[in-house]
Amino acid sequence: MSVLVDPSVVYRDEFLAALREFAREGSRYYDPQRVANDFPRFVQALLQQRDRAYVGSGLVPFSDYWLIDNGEYIGRLSVRHELNDYLYRLGGHIGYEIRPSRRRHGYGYEILHLGLKKAQLLGLKRVLVTCDETNIGSKKIIEQNGGVFENSAAAEGSSIRKLRYWIDIL
Repeated sequence: MSVLVDPSVVYRDEFLAALREFAREGSRYYDPQRVANDFPRFVQALLQQRDRAYVGSGLVPFSDYWLIDNGEYIGRLSVRHELNDYLYRLGGHIGYEIRPSRRRHGYGYEILHLGLKKAQLLGLKRVLVTCDETNIGSKKIIEQNGGVFENSAAAEGSSIRKLRYWIDIL
């Protein structure tokens, strides 16, 4: 059974293995070596981002959660507590990713479904979720979780548009 948990040093090896998978496919969201050098500090920084006092200027507080299945790190979900202009146009309230080796196993649907419950606990009643127009898997996941298409938006410097969906979570 999969659960969303707060980031924890308990999952260090699993998280780092997932980062290496992402790096092999070209993603550089986090540098695996840098994260590995001081994993407890990395986890602490993630947890602190929930508090506005630790968020940089122009950014919003967010809560990161990790999807764990039988002790294995499956993916990451971020719930932004509010939207700034950039997030309203392109990023949305919720972002998620599934490690490459665990994609196409139903985890995308599950992580978003569980993430909507976390968003509701934060007091959100309606959330914006976006995806690249070329990401058919995410488009289907968002729609299966009740996403209602609003429009697409141009992302500066990219020919790929962002699809914008709203999900009511009352």
